[in-house]
Amino acid sequence: MGTSSDVPALRRGLAVLQLLATRAGPVTAGALARELGLPRSSTYHLLAELVAAGFVTHLPEERRYGLGLAAFELGSAYLRHDPLERLARPVLRSLIARTGHTAHLGILHGRETLYLLREQAPHPHATVVTDVGVRLPAQLPASGRAMLGLLPAAQVRALFPSRESFVNRTGRGPVHLPDLRRLLTAGRQRGWAVEDGYVTSGFASVAAPVADHTGHPIAAISTTFRHECEPECDETWPDLATETLRAAAELSARIGGTASPPPRTGESPVPDRRERGTRGSRTGDSRG
Repeated sequence: MGTSSDVPALRRGLAVLQLLATRAGPVTAGALARELGLPRSSTYHLLAELVAAGFVTHLPEERRYGLGLAAFELGSAYLRHDPLERLARPVLRSLIARTGHTAHLGILHGRETLYLLREQAPHPHATVVTDVGVRLPAQLPASGRAMLGLLPAAQVRALFPSRESFVNRTGRGPVHLPDLRRLLTAGRQRGWAVEDGYVTSGFASVAAPVADHTGHPIAAISTTFRHECEPECDETWPDLATETLRAAAELSARIGGTASPPPRTGESPVPDRRERGTRGSRTGDSRG
C-alpha cells in the first residue's frame, strides 16, 4: 500500500496527463513545468515514471512528450463500460418523475445529434418518434443546439459551411448560418435551448448541455412533450427548463464536469404569467 506521501506525487502525475490530454500535440517538459508550476527536476521525474508505465511517450528527436498507449487503452476501456449512459439513466428517470415527460440523452457526432438514451414517460398512449441510435441534424433538436451553443463560433461555422449543410424537416428551424447563430445566441442568453416542431410537427422540447471539466459540451439532456401552435409561438417553457437544467447539472457533476452556464441577460428559468406550465402540451405524451 502507498503512504500519504505518495498522494501529492500521484496528483502531480495526473495533472501532467490531464494537461497533455488538452493539447493538440506533444509538448516539452519545460512547458509542462511552467504550466503546472512544478520544478523542472520534479517534472522530468514524473515524466520518466509515466513513460515507464506507458501513459506517456517520449519523442527524443523533438524533445517533447505526448500521451502513450496505456492512456489510449484506458480511454478505450472507459468507452466499453458505457459510463455516460450508466450515469445518465437514473438522472433521466428522476427527471421524468418530476415532469411526466420523456427525456433523452444525446451527443454531437459531426453535425448530427446521436441519441444514446431515452427514458419513456409512464403514459399508456405515449408516442415514440425519436429512439436510441437515431441521428438528427444537430441544428434542429433542442439537444443539438444546446451543445452547439457552447462551441466556438469557428467550429460551428466549420460544421455548417453552406446552406446545403442545413436539413429542413417540417418547414421550421434554421435554414442558414445566420439563422442558427441567432438561435444559439438566444439559447445562451436564456440558459437553455428550445425546439417547437422543428423535428416533428406537434412536438416540442427543451434541452440543457452537459459539460466536462473544461466546459466543453459532451452531451445534452432534453425533455420532450406534445405542443401544437401555428405559427410558431415563441414559447420557452421555463418551468420545464428548470428541471432539465437541474438534470444536466447533476449529470455534469457526476462526470466531474461543470454545470450548465447560467443565463447571461438576467433571464432565469422561472415561469412568468405567459409561460406558466406547458401551454398546449399534454403530460405523458412524448416523441420518444
